[in-house]
Order: sequence, then C-alpha cells, then structure tokens
Amino acid sequence: MLKICFITSELAPLAKVGGLADVSQALPLALAELGHDVRVIVPYYREFQTAPDHNFIRTGPFIELKFGSHPYSFQVLEGEFPSRDHSRQTPQLHLVDCPELFDRPAIYGDSEEEHLRFLMLSRGAIEICQRMKWAPDIFHVNDWQTAMLPLLLKTVYGWDRLFDASRSVLTIHNIGHQGVFPADILEDLNLGPAETLLHQQDLSEGRINFLKTGLLYSDLLTAVSPTYAREIQTADYGMGLEQLLSARRSLLQGIVNGIDTDVWNPATDELITARFSVADRSGKRQNKTCLLETMGLEPNPGAPVVGIVSRLTHQKGFETLYESMPILLSENDLRLVVLGSGETQYIDFFEQLKRQFSDKVAFHEGFDNRLAHQIEAGSDIFLMPSRYEPCGLNQMYSQTYGTIPVVRNTGGLADTVIQYDESTGRGTGILFDEFTNQGVLWGVRRALQLYQDPDQWYQIVSNAMMQDFSWNRSARQYAELFERLSQLSPTEPAAKTT
Repeated sequence: MLKICFITSELAPLAKVGGLADVSQALPLALAELGHDVRVIVPYYREFQTAPDHNFIRTGPFIELKFGSHPYSFQVLEGEFPSRDHSRQTPQLHLVDCPELFDRPAIYGDSEEEHLRFLMLSRGAIEICQRMKWAPDIFHVNDWQTAMLPLLLKTVYGWDRLFDASRSVLTIHNIGHQGVFPADILEDLNLGPAETLLHQQDLSEGRINFLKTGLLYSDLLTAVSPTYAREIQTADYGMGLEQLLSARRSLLQGIVNGIDTDVWNPATDELITARFSVADRSGKRQNKTCLLETMGLEPNPGAPVVGIVSRLTHQKGFETLYESMPILLSENDLRLVVLGSGETQYIDFFEQLKRQFSDKVAFHEGFDNRLAHQIEAGSDIFLMPSRYEPCGLNQMYSQTYGTIPVVRNTGGLADTVIQYDESTGRGTGILFDEFTNQGVLWGVRRALQLYQDPDQWYQIVSNAMMQDFSWNRSARQYAELFERLSQLSPTEPAAKTT
C-alpha cells in the first residue's frame, strides 16, 4: 500500500474551474479503491462554505507561517471526500483554511497575493503531514499552483527526517499556465541560501516561474497524455519550457486521464431525456429530438446534429470555423448546437452564425451541466478543432454517448480517438491534421459522408460506445509509476517507465 498526498488547487464538484478539478476528484478515488492510503489537500475556498451536504470539522489549533515579512495562520479542516457512491473507498480530505488568502469570490485572481495563496497551499500541505506524523511515499502535485512544493520539501523542510523517503511527482495539466511572478517575491519563498537553486537566468531577468521550478526539482514528471508529453518538448507546444522538458525527458511520462463513468454513462444518466446503451440505442433518437426542441431548432431526424461544448478560448481553435462553418451550413442540411463561454471574439462569431443561420444554429452562452449532457447525448457529431489539447474530456464523453468526435490530431485527442477506416470497420472518430479551415472542412465532411451510410455509421458508433475510458487503467498506471519511484533510494535517479 502506498501513502499518497495529493495536493491540488481545484476539486470537483466543490471548487471547479477546469479539468484539473475533475482529475482531482476521480484519480484519488480510483487510487483509494486500489487500496492505497490517499489524502487530498485543497484550499478552503468560499465555495466550500456554501456546499450542500458537506460538513467540515476544524482539527487542531492555528498554524502560523511566515512568507517573508507577511505572517499568516491557518487551520486544518477535515470533511467527507466528494463521491456519488458512498459505498466506495474514499480518500481523506484535508482543507487549508486561511480566510485572508482563500475567502475570495473566485478560485483564481490577479491580486498581488496570488503567489502567497498557493505557497500557503504547498507549505500547508507539508505542515499538515508533519502534524499527522504521516510520511507520504509520494507527494503528487498538480500544475503551477503546487509546483513549488518539491523544492520546498528539499530546502525549507529538508531538516525533517520524516520526509527522507518521500518523493515528488508533478503532473502537467496545461503548460500554458505557468505561474510567473516578479522576482521581488523572492523573500516570500523563505529559501535562504537555497535561493541559488532557482532558475538564475529567470531571476536575472526579473521573474520567478513556479512551474519551471517544479519541473527542475520534482523527482518525476507526468503529462495528461502521451502525445502531449511529446509535444511539450517542442517549440510549437512547450511554451518556452521545451528545452528543460527535453533535458528531463527520461523522467517525463504521459498518462491519459479517464472520465467518471458514474456521471457520464448514457445507460444511467438522469440529466438526459432517455437512457440508452450500445445494445439498445433507441433513446439516442429521443435525446436528439428533445435537444433540438430545447434549443429552438426544428427537429429533423435525417439532419445530423453537430455539437460543441467548450470554453471559448484561444486554445480551443475556433478561428478555424470562421470560414469553414458557414460553408458547411450552406452546403448541408445539418444543425449546430453550441454551449460555451469565454473570449468575446468567439462569442461574437457564434452569435453572428446564429443570426445568419437561424434555422440551423443554436448558441447558449455560459455553462449548463444538464445541457452539456443533453448535447453529448443528442448530437451525432462532436467537434473539437483544438489548437492544442493536453488531454480533453469531451471527446471521451462523446464516444461513450455514441456521438462521433471530429477532432484535431493533437495531444490527448490523438491518444483517445482512433481514425475510422471504412475498409476494416475499425476506428471511433475522425482526426484531421491541419490547424486550418480546410482541416475542419475535411473532417466534418468525412463524418457527414459516413453518416449518410447507415451501415458504416452503425459500425463507428458501435466501436465508439464500446471504448473503456474509466479511470481504472489510468489509476493503475499512476500506481505502478509511484511504486517504482517509492522503491528507489532518495539519491537514486528515477527513470521513466514504459
């Protein structure tokens, strides 16, 4: 049995901004079910104070910490780990309660104290372990918010023999977010002589990069898909960290995320109109009709529905639709249903598209969980033209619901969607290589061509729905990785497992 301390800035459904929250709920649960001692540490945000059916108990006195000249104190709260199945083995949940830093309207912000907030999380996690006299085999940290912990463990807390055998693993969920701060926060790190361990060129240029620091001092690195792990070692995807990642490539491994099949399962989903399965797909047609009615579009069983559920950001590549989508809507009797929020330019585009093709396009700005499930269940095709995609979840949800993904051949999309081959009947979706309007045109036209052939469409939908995207396999990969790392002596270098 491994002892795993999982430190994260998000935890679904209590505090969620993106996919990190979903991973932070599902992966620790899956590891706990494998028999490991997993303890999750997260900030006590304002959202937790109003969470229904969640009671948090204060344990122990205030713990005082100092960041430079800034004194802060926190208390530890404990509560039930969020799980829909109360019969499952669950991790322990500990919360760092520092109202001065975490009782705010949003999980993330741009205040001058942003670095202090997540230094508090990282140091708070170590302090909690100290007071429990619990020595994790693995400190599992996630993205820039907790990426300073490996260095802090080796320096500020290097005196504590409790952690002599503890190793650190940093998972990169999105390298586009790095936690870069002015170098004048140096005093707040309390590193003393160990300041020389920070990236010296960055310091000389007036910045401290939290994620880069984590990449330098974690004992092992993971990314959320094998393709993304390779991509971030290149200039096109590495966001300035490609040389460092390439230098540490022997310690970098990609593991694809899973999905919560208790939530995303068309046979049991209570948020959709009719349940269905690969054996009985009649409910799929009912969901399609209901989706179109809900979105104010005329139902037409013969017209394929293309769905999009996404953050509307630069990463997601929606500029490739500016020219391609009007062509596709003009050429074909299809419906486009879009749910998302984000940058103004993309919102304006979909609003204009809705006006131009009012009988074919529906756009709902914002996020609606029920509608997201209904789009997955009621669409025939799901479109993800991502510029880059570390892992992605919607392409996995889509296949589970018999909705065929048309995706760009990048990151986790490349690892979870198999190109369909008419000659063999194998494959689960359509991948296109070019990040262009022409790439999107080719991909959607290919899907529409298959849709017009009932036998081929039946086959590709069958293939997609029979895929297993549960967390079981991914959690076992993490556990095997952690086991190998924990068996190394503290001075022995880790090596990537395959």
